[in-house]
Amino acid sequence: MASIEKRQRTGQTRWYARYRDPAGRQLVKVFDRKVDAERFLTTIESAKLFGGYVDPALARLTVGDWAQRWLDGQTHLKPSTKERYAGIIREHIDPKWRRVRLGDVSHADVQNWVTTLTASRSPATVRKTHRVFSLILALAVKDGRLVRNVATGVNLPRVVTSEHRYLTHAQLEQLADACANPAEPSKHRRLDERENHAYRLMILFLGYTGVRFGELAALRVGRVDFLRRRALIAESVTVVQGLGQVWGTPKGHEAREVPIPPFLIAELAEHVKGKAPDDLVFVGVRGGGALRAAIFRRAGFDEAARVIGVEGLHPHELRHTAASLAIASGADVKVVQQMLGHASAAMTLDQYGHLFGDRLDEVAVRMDTARAAALAVVYPLCTRPEIVDHEATRDRSTAQQIRAFQRVPPAGFEPAPPPPEGGALSPELRGRQTRTA
Repeated sequence: MASIEKRQRTGQTRWYARYRDPAGRQLVKVFDRKVDAERFLTTIESAKLFGGYVDPALARLTVGDWAQRWLDGQTHLKPSTKERYAGIIREHIDPKWRRVRLGDVSHADVQNWVTTLTASRSPATVRKTHRVFSLILALAVKDGRLVRNVATGVNLPRVVTSEHRYLTHAQLEQLADACANPAEPSKHRRLDERENHAYRLMILFLGYTGVRFGELAALRVGRVDFLRRRALIAESVTVVQGLGQVWGTPKGHEAREVPIPPFLIAELAEHVKGKAPDDLVFVGVRGGGALRAAIFRRAGFDEAARVIGVEGLHPHELRHTAASLAIASGADVKVVQQMLGHASAAMTLDQYGHLFGDRLDEVAVRMDTARAAALAVVYPLCTRPEIVDHEATRDRSTAQQIRAFQRVPPAGFEPAPPPPEGGALSPELRGRQTRTA
Protein backbone atom coordinates (compact mmCIF):
# COMPACT_ATOMS: atom_id res chain seq x y z
CA MET A 1 0.00 0.00 0.00
CA ALA A 2 1.38 3.40 -0.91
CA SER A 3 2.03 5.85 1.91
CA ILE A 4 3.56 9.27 2.58
CA GLU A 5 5.86 9.88 5.54
CA LYS A 6 6.87 13.32 6.86
CA ARG A 7 10.43 13.81 8.12
CA GLN A 8 12.24 16.84 9.46
CA ARG A 9 16.02 17.15 9.56
CA THR A 10 18.18 20.23 10.11
CA GLY A 11 15.12 22.40 9.93
CA GLN A 12 13.96 21.06 6.55
CA THR A 13 10.77 19.10 5.94
CA ARG A 14 10.82 16.24 3.46
CA TRP A 15 8.02 13.96 2.28
CA TYR A 16 8.84 10.31 1.61
CA ALA A 17 6.53 8.60 -0.89
CA ARG A 18 6.69 4.83 -0.42
CA TYR A 19 5.14 2.36 -2.87
CA ARG A 20 5.63 -1.12 -4.33
CA ASP A 21 6.24 -1.94 -7.98
CA PRO A 22 4.36 -4.76 -9.77
CA ALA A 23 7.11 -7.18 -8.75
CA GLY A 24 6.51 -6.42 -5.03
CA ARG A 25 9.71 -4.46 -4.39
CA GLN A 26 9.30 -1.48 -2.06
CA LEU A 27 10.57 1.81 -3.46
CA VAL A 28 10.75 5.33 -2.11
CA LYS A 29 11.02 8.80 -3.58
CA VAL A 30 11.60 12.04 -1.64
CA PHE A 31 9.79 15.35 -2.30
CA ASP A 32 9.97 18.82 -0.81
CA ARG A 33 6.20 19.27 -0.91
CA LYS A 34 3.44 16.93 0.16
CA VAL A 35 1.29 17.75 -2.87
CA ASP A 36 4.08 16.58 -5.19
CA ALA A 37 4.37 13.30 -3.30
CA GLU A 38 0.60 12.77 -3.53
CA ARG A 39 0.56 13.42 -7.26
CA PHE A 40 3.44 11.03 -7.77
CA LEU A 41 1.76 8.21 -5.88
CA THR A 42 -1.51 8.81 -7.73
CA THR A 43 0.34 8.49 -11.04
CA ILE A 44 2.11 5.32 -9.91
CA GLU A 45 -1.07 3.60 -8.70
CA SER A 46 -2.94 4.57 -11.86
CA ALA A 47 -0.15 3.21 -14.07
CA LYS A 48 -0.12 -0.06 -12.13
CA LEU A 49 -3.88 -0.37 -12.46
CA PHE A 50 -3.96 0.16 -16.24
CA GLY A 51 -0.73 -1.70 -17.09
CA GLY A 52 1.37 1.37 -17.94
CA TYR A 53 3.79 1.23 -15.03
CA VAL A 54 7.43 1.97 -15.83
CA ASP A 55 10.22 1.58 -13.33
CA PRO A 56 11.90 5.01 -13.05
CA ALA A 57 15.26 3.32 -12.56
CA LEU A 58 15.07 1.79 -16.04
CA ALA A 59 14.66 5.24 -17.61
CA ARG A 60 17.93 6.47 -16.10
CA LEU A 61 19.92 4.86 -18.91
CA THR A 62 21.33 7.48 -21.29
CA VAL A 63 20.16 7.81 -24.87
CA GLY A 64 23.71 7.16 -26.11
CA ASP A 65 23.97 3.79 -24.35
CA TRP A 66 20.48 2.77 -25.40
CA ALA A 67 21.11 3.80 -29.03
CA GLN A 68 24.13 1.48 -29.15
CA ARG A 69 22.05 -1.39 -27.76
CA TRP A 70 19.40 -0.73 -30.39
CA LEU A 71 21.97 -0.66 -33.18
CA ASP A 72 23.57 -3.91 -32.00
CA GLY A 73 20.19 -5.61 -32.22
CA GLN A 74 19.60 -4.72 -35.88
CA THR A 75 20.96 -8.04 -37.10
CA HIS A 76 18.28 -8.32 -39.81
CA LEU A 77 19.58 -5.30 -41.72
CA LYS A 78 22.00 -5.39 -44.63
CA PRO A 79 25.50 -4.18 -43.66
CA SER A 80 25.15 -1.05 -45.80
CA THR A 81 21.85 -0.09 -44.12
CA LYS A 82 23.22 -0.74 -40.65
CA GLU A 83 26.26 1.41 -41.35
CA ARG A 84 24.01 4.19 -42.62
CA TYR A 85 22.07 4.08 -39.33
CA ALA A 86 25.32 4.13 -37.38
CA GLY A 87 26.42 7.22 -39.29
CA ILE A 88 23.16 8.99 -38.43
CA ILE A 89 23.64 8.20 -34.74
CA ARG A 90 27.25 9.42 -34.78
CA GLU A 91 26.61 12.62 -36.71
CA HIS A 92 23.17 13.79 -35.59
CA ILE A 93 21.86 11.94 -32.51
CA ASP A 94 24.88 11.56 -30.24
CA PRO A 95 25.88 15.27 -30.23
CA LYS A 96 22.47 16.20 -28.80
CA TRP A 97 21.25 13.20 -26.82
CA ARG A 98 24.24 11.02 -25.90
CA ARG A 99 24.34 12.07 -22.20
CA VAL A 100 20.59 12.66 -21.73
CA ARG A 101 18.59 10.08 -19.78
CA LEU A 102 15.75 8.34 -21.54
CA GLY A 103 13.26 9.56 -18.96
CA ASP A 104 14.34 13.17 -19.44
CA VAL A 105 13.56 13.33 -23.16
CA SER A 106 10.40 15.35 -23.76
CA HIS A 107 8.27 15.90 -26.85
CA ALA A 108 9.05 19.63 -26.83
CA ASP A 109 12.80 18.93 -26.73
CA VAL A 110 12.53 16.60 -29.72
CA GLN A 111 10.55 19.21 -31.68
CA ASN A 112 13.15 21.92 -30.94
CA TRP A 113 15.94 19.57 -32.02
CA VAL A 114 14.19 18.76 -35.32
CA THR A 115 13.61 22.48 -35.94
CA THR A 116 17.30 23.19 -35.39
CA LEU A 117 18.34 20.40 -37.77
CA THR A 118 15.99 21.72 -40.44
CA ALA A 119 17.90 25.00 -40.55
CA SER A 120 21.14 23.30 -41.62
CA ARG A 121 20.14 19.96 -43.18
CA SER A 122 17.98 18.90 -46.08
CA PRO A 123 14.39 17.79 -45.36
CA ALA A 124 15.23 14.22 -46.42
CA THR A 125 18.16 14.07 -43.96
CA VAL A 126 16.02 15.46 -41.13
CA ARG A 127 13.31 12.89 -41.76
CA LYS A 128 15.79 10.00 -41.82
CA THR A 129 17.40 11.20 -38.60
CA HIS A 130 14.06 11.57 -36.85
CA ARG A 131 13.02 8.09 -37.99
CA VAL A 132 16.12 6.49 -36.47
CA PHE A 133 15.63 8.41 -33.21
CA SER A 134 11.97 7.38 -33.11
CA LEU A 135 12.92 3.71 -33.61
CA ILE A 136 15.37 3.96 -30.70
CA LEU A 137 12.70 5.35 -28.37
CA ALA A 138 10.13 2.83 -29.63
CA LEU A 139 12.37 0.00 -28.46
CA ALA A 140 12.61 1.67 -25.05
CA VAL A 141 8.80 1.65 -24.85
CA LYS A 142 8.70 -2.06 -25.74
CA ASP A 143 11.35 -2.76 -23.10
CA GLY A 144 9.33 -1.03 -20.39
CA ARG A 145 11.70 1.91 -19.97
CA LEU A 146 9.34 4.60 -21.28
CA VAL A 147 5.59 5.02 -21.08
CA ARG A 148 5.29 6.41 -24.60
CA ASN A 149 7.39 7.44 -27.58
CA VAL A 150 7.80 11.20 -27.28
CA ALA A 151 9.16 11.42 -30.85
CA THR A 152 5.73 10.56 -32.24
CA GLY A 153 3.76 13.44 -33.71
CA VAL A 154 6.71 15.77 -34.28
CA ASN A 155 6.28 18.25 -37.13
CA LEU A 156 8.75 17.38 -39.90
CA PRO A 157 9.85 19.37 -42.95
CA ARG A 158 8.23 18.51 -46.23
CA VAL A 159 10.42 16.79 -48.80
CA VAL A 160 10.35 18.33 -52.27
CA THR A 161 10.70 15.47 -54.76
CA SER A 162 13.13 16.26 -57.54
CA GLU A 163 12.24 15.36 -61.10
CA HIS A 164 13.84 12.27 -62.58
CA ARG A 165 16.05 12.64 -65.61
CA TYR A 166 15.38 10.19 -68.42
CA LEU A 167 17.82 9.69 -71.26
CA THR A 168 16.66 8.91 -74.78
CA HIS A 169 18.02 6.03 -76.86
CA ALA A 170 20.34 8.44 -78.67
CA GLN A 171 21.62 10.03 -75.43
CA LEU A 172 22.25 6.62 -73.90
CA GLU A 173 24.28 5.58 -76.93
CA GLN A 174 26.25 8.84 -76.82
CA LEU A 175 26.97 8.38 -73.12
CA ALA A 176 28.20 4.83 -73.69
CA ASP A 177 30.51 5.87 -76.52
CA ALA A 178 31.85 8.88 -74.64
CA CYS A 179 32.59 6.76 -71.57
CA ALA A 180 34.38 4.05 -73.57
CA ASN A 181 36.34 6.51 -75.72
CA PRO A 182 36.99 9.70 -73.70
CA ALA A 183 37.86 12.79 -75.75
CA GLU A 184 40.43 13.89 -73.18
CA PRO A 185 41.68 10.84 -71.26
CA SER A 186 43.58 11.37 -68.04
CA LYS A 187 47.35 11.49 -68.46
CA HIS A 188 47.65 9.36 -65.33
CA ARG A 189 45.98 6.38 -67.05
CA ARG A 190 48.01 3.87 -69.01
CA LEU A 191 47.63 3.77 -72.77
CA ASP A 192 45.77 0.45 -72.65
CA GLU A 193 43.32 1.91 -70.13
CA ARG A 194 42.34 5.03 -72.05
CA GLU A 195 39.78 3.12 -74.11
CA ASN A 196 37.59 0.54 -72.43
CA HIS A 197 34.87 -1.19 -74.44
CA ALA A 198 33.54 -2.77 -71.23
CA TYR A 199 32.43 0.68 -70.02
CA ARG A 200 30.21 0.98 -73.06
CA LEU A 201 28.56 -2.38 -72.33
CA MET A 202 28.11 -1.47 -68.68
CA ILE A 203 26.24 1.74 -69.47
CA LEU A 204 24.02 0.03 -72.03
CA PHE A 205 23.34 -2.82 -69.59
CA LEU A 206 22.38 -0.38 -66.83
CA GLY A 207 20.24 1.72 -69.18
CA TYR A 208 18.29 -1.17 -70.72
CA THR A 209 17.90 -3.63 -67.83
CA GLY A 210 17.41 -1.27 -64.86
CA VAL A 211 19.68 -3.19 -62.46
CA ARG A 212 21.39 -1.38 -59.61
CA PHE A 213 25.13 -0.76 -59.83
CA GLY A 214 25.90 -3.21 -57.03
CA GLU A 215 23.87 -5.89 -58.85
CA LEU A 216 25.78 -5.20 -62.06
CA ALA A 217 29.11 -5.47 -60.25
CA ALA A 218 28.13 -8.86 -58.74
CA LEU A 219 26.75 -10.39 -61.96
CA ARG A 220 28.49 -13.64 -62.92
CA VAL A 221 28.78 -15.22 -66.35
CA GLY A 222 26.85 -18.34 -65.33
CA ARG A 223 23.81 -16.24 -64.45
CA VAL A 224 23.41 -14.88 -67.99
CA ASP A 225 21.18 -17.06 -70.20
CA PHE A 226 22.23 -16.14 -73.73
CA LEU A 227 19.54 -18.30 -75.36
CA ARG A 228 16.61 -16.86 -73.42
CA ARG A 229 18.23 -13.40 -73.22
CA ARG A 230 17.82 -13.23 -69.45
CA ALA A 231 20.09 -12.29 -66.56
CA LEU A 232 19.50 -13.70 -63.06
CA ILE A 233 20.06 -11.00 -60.43
CA ALA A 234 20.77 -12.98 -57.27
CA GLU A 235 23.72 -11.16 -55.70
CA SER A 236 24.91 -7.64 -54.94
CA VAL A 237 28.14 -6.06 -53.71
CA THR A 238 28.36 -2.77 -51.83
CA VAL A 239 31.19 -0.77 -50.28
CA VAL A 240 30.64 -0.35 -46.51
CA GLN A 241 32.75 1.97 -44.41
CA GLY A 242 35.21 -0.02 -42.32
CA LEU A 243 34.31 -3.31 -43.98
CA GLY A 244 35.27 -2.77 -47.62
CA GLN A 245 33.21 -4.56 -50.25
CA VAL A 246 30.38 -6.58 -48.70
CA TRP A 247 28.58 -9.27 -50.73
CA GLY A 248 24.96 -10.14 -50.12
CA THR A 249 21.52 -10.53 -51.63
CA PRO A 250 19.87 -7.83 -53.74
CA LYS A 251 17.70 -5.19 -52.12
CA GLY A 252 14.53 -6.92 -50.94
CA HIS A 253 16.44 -10.22 -50.48
CA GLU A 254 14.80 -11.74 -53.56
CA ALA A 255 16.36 -12.87 -56.84
CA ARG A 256 14.79 -11.80 -60.13
CA GLU A 257 15.29 -12.11 -63.86
CA VAL A 258 15.73 -9.12 -66.17
CA PRO A 259 15.40 -9.14 -69.98
CA ILE A 260 18.36 -8.28 -72.21
CA PRO A 261 17.75 -6.70 -75.65
CA PRO A 262 18.96 -8.82 -78.60
CA PHE A 263 21.49 -6.23 -79.78
CA LEU A 264 23.15 -6.27 -76.34
CA ILE A 265 23.22 -10.05 -75.89
CA ALA A 266 25.51 -10.46 -78.90
CA GLU A 267 28.02 -7.94 -77.55
CA LEU A 268 27.88 -9.54 -74.10
CA ALA A 269 28.60 -12.97 -75.58
CA GLU A 270 31.71 -11.60 -77.25
CA HIS A 271 32.75 -9.81 -74.04
CA VAL A 272 32.59 -12.92 -71.79
CA LYS A 273 34.20 -15.27 -74.30
CA GLY A 274 36.77 -17.43 -72.50
CA LYS A 275 35.47 -16.69 -68.98
CA ALA A 276 34.37 -19.36 -66.51
CA PRO A 277 30.75 -19.46 -65.21
CA ASP A 278 31.84 -18.18 -61.77
CA ASP A 279 33.78 -15.24 -63.22
CA LEU A 280 32.35 -11.73 -62.99
CA VAL A 281 30.93 -10.30 -66.21
CA PHE A 282 32.42 -6.86 -65.49
CA VAL A 283 35.58 -6.31 -63.44
CA GLY A 284 37.80 -3.42 -62.44
CA VAL A 285 40.32 -2.19 -64.98
CA ARG A 286 43.42 -2.68 -62.84
CA GLY A 287 42.66 -4.96 -59.93
CA GLY A 288 40.31 -7.30 -61.73
CA GLY A 289 37.96 -7.41 -58.74
CA ALA A 290 34.41 -6.22 -58.36
CA LEU A 291 33.61 -2.76 -59.69
CA ARG A 292 33.29 0.23 -57.38
CA ALA A 293 30.84 2.99 -58.27
CA ALA A 294 33.11 5.79 -57.07
CA ILE A 295 36.04 4.61 -59.18
CA PHE A 296 33.80 4.04 -62.20
CA ARG A 297 32.55 7.61 -61.98
CA ARG A 298 36.05 9.07 -61.72
CA ALA A 299 37.34 6.83 -64.51
CA GLY A 300 35.04 8.22 -67.15
CA PHE A 301 31.34 8.29 -66.31
CA ASP A 302 31.21 11.84 -64.89
CA GLU A 303 33.24 13.27 -67.75
CA ALA A 304 31.13 11.45 -70.34
CA ALA A 305 27.95 12.84 -68.79
CA ARG A 306 29.39 16.35 -69.00
CA VAL A 307 30.38 15.86 -72.64
CA ILE A 308 26.85 14.90 -73.74
CA GLY A 309 25.33 17.80 -71.78
CA VAL A 310 23.90 15.95 -68.76
CA GLU A 311 26.34 17.10 -66.09
CA GLY A 312 25.89 15.66 -62.61
CA LEU A 313 24.31 12.45 -63.87
CA HIS A 314 24.53 9.56 -61.40
CA PRO A 315 24.78 5.90 -62.50
CA HIS A 316 21.59 5.17 -60.54
CA GLU A 317 19.69 7.51 -62.89
CA LEU A 318 20.22 4.98 -65.67
CA ARG A 319 17.78 2.83 -63.71
CA HIS A 320 15.14 5.52 -64.22
CA THR A 321 16.06 5.61 -67.91
CA ALA A 322 15.48 1.86 -68.21
CA ALA A 323 12.05 2.22 -66.63
CA SER A 324 11.04 5.04 -68.98
CA LEU A 325 12.24 3.19 -72.10
CA ALA A 326 10.41 0.03 -71.03
CA ILE A 327 7.16 1.91 -70.44
CA ALA A 328 7.51 3.73 -73.77
CA SER A 329 7.93 0.32 -75.44
CA GLY A 330 4.58 -0.91 -74.07
CA ALA A 331 5.56 -2.65 -70.80
CA ASP A 332 2.83 -2.67 -68.16
CA VAL A 333 3.35 -1.86 -64.50
CA LYS A 334 3.83 -5.49 -63.41
CA VAL A 335 6.58 -6.05 -65.96
CA VAL A 336 8.38 -2.88 -64.87
CA GLN A 337 7.99 -3.91 -61.22
CA GLN A 338 9.62 -7.28 -61.86
CA MET A 339 12.38 -5.78 -63.95
CA LEU A 340 13.32 -3.20 -61.30
CA GLY A 341 12.81 -5.52 -58.32
CA HIS A 342 10.28 -3.35 -56.52
CA ALA A 343 8.42 -4.86 -53.58
CA SER A 344 5.01 -3.94 -55.01
CA ALA A 345 3.37 -2.41 -58.06
CA ALA A 346 2.34 0.53 -55.87
CA MET A 347 6.00 1.42 -55.40
CA THR A 348 6.50 1.35 -59.17
CA LEU A 349 3.49 3.59 -59.71
CA ASP A 350 4.71 6.03 -57.07
CA GLN A 351 7.99 6.37 -58.95
CA TYR A 352 6.90 6.20 -62.58
CA GLY A 353 3.11 6.46 -62.61
CA HIS A 354 3.21 9.73 -64.54
CA LEU A 355 4.86 7.94 -67.47
CA PHE A 356 1.90 5.61 -67.92
CA GLY A 357 -0.45 8.58 -68.41
CA ASP A 358 1.08 9.31 -71.81
CA ARG A 359 -0.34 6.01 -73.14
CA LEU A 360 -4.03 6.81 -72.67
CA ASP A 361 -4.53 7.81 -76.31
CA GLU A 362 -2.65 4.70 -77.41
CA VAL A 363 -4.98 2.49 -75.38
CA ALA A 364 -8.05 4.19 -76.89
CA VAL A 365 -6.78 3.65 -80.45
CA ARG A 366 -6.01 -0.01 -79.75
CA MET A 367 -9.50 -0.57 -78.33
CA ASP A 368 -11.05 1.00 -81.43
CA THR A 369 -8.96 -1.20 -83.71
CA ALA A 370 -9.84 -4.34 -81.73
CA ARG A 371 -13.56 -3.49 -81.89
CA ALA A 372 -13.48 -2.99 -85.65
CA ALA A 373 -11.66 -6.29 -86.15
CA ALA A 374 -14.10 -8.17 -83.92
CA LEU A 375 -17.19 -6.82 -85.68
CA ALA A 376 -15.74 -7.57 -89.14
CA VAL A 377 -15.32 -11.23 -88.20
CA VAL A 378 -18.77 -11.73 -86.61
CA TYR A 379 -20.80 -9.92 -89.29
CA PRO A 380 -18.91 -10.30 -92.59
CA LEU A 381 -21.98 -9.54 -94.88
CA CYS A 382 -22.79 -6.23 -93.20
CA THR A 383 -20.05 -4.23 -94.85
CA ARG A 384 -21.09 -2.09 -97.84
CA PRO A 385 -18.49 -3.34 -100.39
CA GLU A 386 -19.62 -6.95 -99.88
CA ILE A 387 -23.30 -5.97 -100.39
CA VAL A 388 -22.49 -4.26 -103.70
CA ASP A 389 -20.57 -7.30 -104.92
CA HIS A 390 -23.50 -9.57 -104.04
CA GLU A 391 -25.96 -7.42 -106.05
CA ALA A 392 -23.68 -7.41 -109.09
CA THR A 393 -23.37 -11.20 -108.95
CA ARG A 394 -27.17 -11.60 -108.75
CA ASP A 395 -27.72 -9.35 -111.80
CA ARG A 396 -25.21 -11.29 -113.88
CA SER A 397 -26.87 -14.61 -113.00
CA THR A 398 -30.37 -13.35 -114.04
CA ALA A 399 -29.10 -12.10 -117.41
CA GLN A 400 -27.51 -15.47 -118.14
CA GLN A 401 -30.79 -17.31 -117.39
CA ILE A 402 -32.78 -15.04 -119.78
CA ARG A 403 -30.36 -15.60 -122.65
CA ALA A 404 -30.47 -19.41 -122.16
CA PHE A 405 -34.29 -19.33 -122.15
CA GLN A 406 -34.37 -17.48 -125.45
CA ARG A 407 -32.04 -19.96 -127.12
CA VAL A 408 -33.65 -23.20 -125.91
CA PRO A 409 -37.25 -22.92 -124.61
CA PRO A 410 -38.10 -25.39 -121.87
CA ALA A 411 -40.06 -28.57 -122.67
CA GLY A 412 -43.88 -28.08 -123.04
CA PHE A 413 -43.59 -24.43 -123.76
CA GLU A 414 -45.78 -23.41 -126.78
CA PRO A 415 -45.01 -20.03 -128.34
CA ALA A 416 -47.98 -17.70 -128.90
CA PRO A 417 -49.45 -17.54 -132.52
CA PRO A 418 -48.68 -14.45 -134.57
CA PRO A 419 -51.26 -11.67 -134.43
CA PRO A 420 -53.82 -11.47 -137.28
CA GLU A 421 -53.69 -8.93 -140.03
CA GLY A 422 -54.40 -5.55 -138.74
CA GLY A 423 -53.00 -6.23 -135.35
CA ALA A 424 -54.28 -7.99 -132.33
CA LEU A 425 -57.54 -5.94 -132.09
CA SER A 426 -60.90 -7.62 -132.77
CA PRO A 427 -62.87 -6.60 -135.89
CA GLU A 428 -65.36 -4.66 -133.79
CA LEU A 429 -62.61 -2.60 -132.17
CA ARG A 430 -60.87 -2.10 -135.49
CA GLY A 431 -64.10 -0.79 -137.02
CA ARG A 432 -64.71 1.55 -134.10
CA GLN A 433 -61.17 2.82 -134.39
CA THR A 434 -61.72 3.46 -138.16
CA ARG A 435 -64.97 5.43 -137.66
CA THR A 436 -63.34 7.53 -135.04
CA ALA A 437 -60.46 8.40 -137.31
